[in-house]
Amino acid sequence: MAESQEYDLIVIGGGPAGYAGAIRAGQLGKKVACVEMENAGGTCLNWGCIPTKALLKSAELYGKMQKAEQFGFEVGEIKFDFAKVMERSRGVAGQMAKGIEFLFKKNKVDYVRGKAQVSAAGMVSIIDGDQAGTFLKGKNIMIATGCKMRHIPGLDVDGERVMTSREALANKKLPKSIVIVGAGAIGVEFAYFYNAFGTEVTLVEMLPNVLPVEDEEVSKTLERSFKKQGIKVHTGTKCENFQVGKDSVKLDLVKGDKKEEIEAEVVLSAIGVVANIEGVLAPSVKVALDRNYVKVGDDYQTNIKGIYAAGDIIGPPWLAHVATFEAVNAVNGMFGHGKARRVGNFPGCTYCQPQVSSTGLTEQVAKEKNLDYKVGKFPFTASGKAVASASSEGFVKVITDAKTGEIYGAHIIGAEATELIAEYGLAMDLEATVEDIHQTIHAHPTLSEAVMEAAAASLGEAIHI
Repeated sequence: MAESQEYDLIVIGGGPAGYAGAIRAGQLGKKVACVEMENAGGTCLNWGCIPTKALLKSAELYGKMQKAEQFGFEVGEIKFDFAKVMERSRGVAGQMAKGIEFLFKKNKVDYVRGKAQVSAAGMVSIIDGDQAGTFLKGKNIMIATGCKMRHIPGLDVDGERVMTSREALANKKLPKSIVIVGAGAIGVEFAYFYNAFGTEVTLVEMLPNVLPVEDEEVSKTLERSFKKQGIKVHTGTKCENFQVGKDSVKLDLVKGDKKEEIEAEVVLSAIGVVANIEGVLAPSVKVALDRNYVKVGDDYQTNIKGIYAAGDIIGPPWLAHVATFEAVNAVNGMFGHGKARRVGNFPGCTYCQPQVSSTGLTEQVAKEKNLDYKVGKFPFTASGKAVASASSEGFVKVITDAKTGEIYGAHIIGAEATELIAEYGLAMDLEATVEDIHQTIHAHPTLSEAVMEAAAASLGEAIHI
């Protein structure tokens, strides 16, 4: 890498936004460099989305094997090696990271390992790593450094008694008990995972419901399911007075005027994320920020010409697929390949069991907006495929305009919910109505029939309920 080399685009960060943006620019024939201080794929691929899904698949399979008799199989005691479960997760992440490096080579993207800093418009310095002290020149720069886990104030993460999801993904020892603080997607997924392998799990959420951003009916259904699985769920509850000891952590659960002291081997902080902006901008580079997130216009450009940003670093929703969409659109607009699009409808997915997915408005928001809406709902207990698969928990719920059938939102809790939601996302982008979904023939028997039946239910025409 020559110091005088000039790029059409320098991307800082190699996560879902960074690597997708770099590859897209490469596809357009541009000269591109992507600087990542850890492994290609960023947090999502190495310490988030991908390794956690590998863990959750192991938990799901273990749970199914324990219910083998339902399917007519006689088996002995099902045993597991937790260290091997964790090793598989790391192996999956490693394999996918190598895949990103291959894609960089395929699209002629220069992959630079190191920590980068925007030192001026058109200039990026490598401030840490093997190539520290070198710099890159670029006509355009895109900041895609994402977010990192938020720590509980006053509680130091030590990787043994106190962890975030990152430390949990590297821990090969199964804790006997754990308190998970925060019941968003990360907290809920780890609660399901640890509980499946026999850990005593306490899940605590300060807001009234688990998965607070989801439709309230879905959240309540998941809470009931978790309690049935043996997870202790405390909503509307704060955690205070943490006391970290040699072998355990004590803390107080506070709900209203009630206080209860509990003790667990491990505390996992899942209270959200913060912008990963520290050191990314030289003091002289005055990129506008909002609560430490980079402010951008409709074209993803900052207040400084030639400096763009995409992904989690520009704020919520903090989702890998949204980050990829933003980065690809930023690059398309940057190089005149159509107009950059900002995010509209997007799916939110949680991969516990039962799975949860959604897109568009919740019923609460529809009420708050005083919309004239209808609800169509279809339970998986009425789905032949779900019952045959012993996966009949949950439902599909669709919210529509009462007069026109326009789809305002869709919400699914149940088997393969995260796969099924895409149909409603496509329908909303194409401005299809529930009538269009209803009149589209879905194969029988499939779980996707529930998507059709929910649409039919909103019209009073569902056959199987």
